[in-house]
Amino acid sequence: MEVIRGHVYTLCPSQEQDHLLSQTAGVVRLVYNLALEQRRTWGGKPYAGGAPRVFGAKRLSRELAELRALEPWITAVSQTAQNQALIDLDRAYANFFEGRAGYPRKRKKGQDDNFRQAGREIAVRRLNRRWSEVRIPKIGWVRYRDTRKLRAKKDGSIDIRNATISRRPGGGWQISIAVRCEIAERPVPSEAVGVDRGVAVPYALSTGEMIRLPGTVPGLERALRRAQKKLSRGKRGSRRYAASRARLAKLKGKLARIRAHAAHVLSRDLAGRFGLVAIEDLNIRSMTRSARGTREAPGRNVSQKSGLNRSILGIGWHALERMLGYKLEETGGVLIKVPAAYTSQTCAACGHVDARSRESQALFACTACGSETNADTNAARNILDRALNPESYRRGSTPLLDVEASALAACEASTRLKRQQLDAAAV
Repeated sequence: MEVIRGHVYTLCPSQEQDHLLSQTAGVVRLVYNLALEQRRTWGGKPYAGGAPRVFGAKRLSRELAELRALEPWITAVSQTAQNQALIDLDRAYANFFEGRAGYPRKRKKGQDDNFRQAGREIAVRRLNRRWSEVRIPKIGWVRYRDTRKLRAKKDGSIDIRNATISRRPGGGWQISIAVRCEIAERPVPSEAVGVDRGVAVPYALSTGEMIRLPGTVPGLERALRRAQKKLSRGKRGSRRYAASRARLAKLKGKLARIRAHAAHVLSRDLAGRFGLVAIEDLNIRSMTRSARGTREAPGRNVSQKSGLNRSILGIGWHALERMLGYKLEETGGVLIKVPAAYTSQTCAACGHVDARSRESQALFACTACGSETNADTNAARNILDRALNPESYRRGSTPLLDVEASALAACEASTRLKRQQLDAAAV
């Protein structure tokens, strides 16, 4: 099976190359913003002769060629990267009109310092066991730490589709090289698992395992608090304030990379051990919405809700869900989302639903049958049971009156598909 996968590496550019990377990202950002402003201003207005205006990537690419002929500092930057920005704008408008995203916004310096190159213009060569080089148009050969080999196709060739160069949080540059590679077929694991996502325990499995991500790294959390305190005491606009802000961003970026690595390790472990992974269908965007309210109707417990939102976003619930999706696709497994209503109030042993059974954060004691177990493990078992037997809880005592029929149908379809895959693997 051929798939496209990205490989992320940390770049080690020279001082001159770092300047060229910043210049390229700035020009690409300018081209994107100019095209966005043009479409926003003239998008619905026809020409003087009555013909409709066209602002697609192909049309704007011709105008970009005229602009490059007038401005040498724009010509000094790769034209392919600028055309890729126009393609990104087309995709952003398509996502907006199809209801998948909001209206395209302007790219900002410090937040959108990135650009993309086509694969035909990217070349890679290995220097030694630890280091390699990548050739970026108009910049040259840039060294990077080769932490993992690029995946190859069946014939051993490396098919690079594109490469995205971006500024890392906290400083420095990284490159994501997307390659088309071959995934070897393997037997689909016959085991299934349910995963309950929480705050006190980030991930609880139906097998009884408790997964805690490295939210507290020895020495890093203390340095983070000290950097935040120093930043709060600084004077805005001063050099020391800028240095403190850069120091804090560097520490936060390091902590984010540590947690992302832990999520990659966990998702790869689950995809390798289980053929079916069941999780709750959570609307994380609504769950992490601010409780501040308005001036006329101010919210309550705003600071507590803000802390809860930071904890959820820091754990990265959606990141693990996204990683599980494509890694299970590689192994032949399936990811099933089940309705989340009453999973923490339902007894996994007898099916009785009672909010009083959840005595504490860690203990679940059923008021009907008297069984006691860990509350997160009980919820994970309910999630797994709903994925394997969606018809049982639809007819049972669990009051899922607000669950949409489409969600139940999708759950049943995914379960049937998984059972067919398991039967085929057994044969």
